[in-house]
Amino acid sequence: MISSLEKLIGTARDGALLRYSLGLEYAKAGDHARAAQYLRDALERDPLYSAAWKALGRSLTEVKRADEAIDAYRRGIEAARAKGDRQAEKEMTVFMKRLEKVGRAPGQGRK
Repeated sequence: MISSLEKLIGTARDGALLRYSLGLEYAKAGDHARAAQYLRDALERDPLYSAAWKALGRSLTEVKRADEAIDAYRRGIEAARAKGDRQAEKEMTVFMKRLEKVGRAPGQGRK
């Protein structure tokens, strides 16, 4: 699936959805660093893509980058509010608060 999607990069079908889909596929494969890269690419193309913000927050959490994940959730909450996406706003608020509550355990801070 990943190789099929990557073949579409640079074609007329390239865009936020393609980059988001690649990010999800890499996350499923356990490569959260590469997932985060594609999710950021999706967000450069569509900064209000709330699902991409949520997925980015999850991938950053998986690679122990809590501060960046919290920032992604904050920005995602703003994007969700701007679009009226109440469900995404609620979910990201919960995820962000969980990370803040953990207190950024050792190894999860800024680099």
